[in-house]
Amino acid sequence: MTRAARRALEAAERLFYERGIHAVGVDLIAAEAGVTKKTLYDRFGSKEQIVVEYLAGRDERWRAFLARYLDDHLDPARATPQARVLAVFDASRAWSAEYGSKGCSMVNAHAEISDPSHPAFPIIAGQKEWMLALFTRLARDAAAHDPDRLGRTLMLLHEGALVAHGLNTFPDPIAHARDQAEALLRI
Repeated sequence: MTRAARRALEAAERLFYERGIHAVGVDLIAAEAGVTKKTLYDRFGSKEQIVVEYLAGRDERWRAFLARYLDDHLDPARATPQARVLAVFDASRAWSAEYGSKGCSMVNAHAEISDPSHPAFPIIAGQKEWMLALFTRLARDAAAHDPDRLGRTLMLLHEGALVAHGLNTFPDPIAHARDQAEALLRI
């Protein structure tokens, strides 16, 4: 990716997250990145493709951040499956502190892109399917009585916390969801 294309994608990511996908046009992205619209269209082809690359990049960074967080913050000798579940909530809290307080970019994007034929839809849905699979695997590793059910419940706690965080509904909803997950893991 050229430097100009990288600047355009960085500008698009910031603008889409701060203002919403539909509220941001290619003119604004080009102006913020200091590139021409021609550069945008030569590199990306369409605004839809910029959205796809924004969401794919955000998802890729989240997965890498989570893997790194789990590696860096869990002592392998004491990293019980329960501790790994709780660390996902801790990682989400750290991610939110570092990368934005407007909630989950995938949830926010889905509020604007609900058509399954949109090229970004599989990225949005795929990220949530991956999170569900992660929580289900962690529930299975924790020897839960019904790991599929616990995985779905943990996913709901996590996603609800991200939405409440983005809406600033009440202080520290991710920590609250973590506490609820911890209580569930004791059952």
